[in-house]
Amino acid sequence: MKKKLLLHSCCGPCSTVVIERLKENFDVTVFYYNPNIEPREEYEKRKVEEQKVCQHFDVPFIDYDWDNKNWLAFVKGLENEREGGARCEKCFVFRLKRTAIFAKENGYDIFASTLSVSPHKNTDIINNVGNQIALEEQIEFLPESFKKKDGYKRSIDISKELNLYRQNYCGCHFSRRDD
Repeated sequence: MKKKLLLHSCCGPCSTVVIERLKENFDVTVFYYNPNIEPREEYEKRKVEEQKVCQHFDVPFIDYDWDNKNWLAFVKGLENEREGGARCEKCFVFRLKRTAIFAKENGYDIFASTLSVSPHKNTDIINNVGNQIALEEQIEFLPESFKKKDGYKRSIDISKELNLYRQNYCGCHFSRRDD
């Protein structure tokens, strides 16, 4: 019997290759929790694309909560950090903590994130955050670098096949100014 895995996903394009790879060994459910994405219209646009991916791979989809106000309060004071800096790490904590709690409360065996597929994200930081939260919440985390073995390239190829919208910034309005 496969372990039940709750997969935090930032967007449809990033989840493509991750779901493709994880489905072989896990019973995957996608957890769309991205209160950092602004404006709300962008959040909704990405959510629709995520739902397309979940339908394509026949995996359940959970839309949790936008919760942008609490996210902004959580990263307060880090608005001027460069992309990939302390604000991003804190953002990973915010989203992965909620994922772990939801996973534990709803009978999942393990949680993971699509974040490491991006060449713009620091996999070591993501995995360190995930491992720390796993210890705190007493649930297993899957530390992975999904960009390995041409993961990012494969995500682009699948995104083109599915005609997915690919955003040009991470999600928060602070990352937009770094473009």
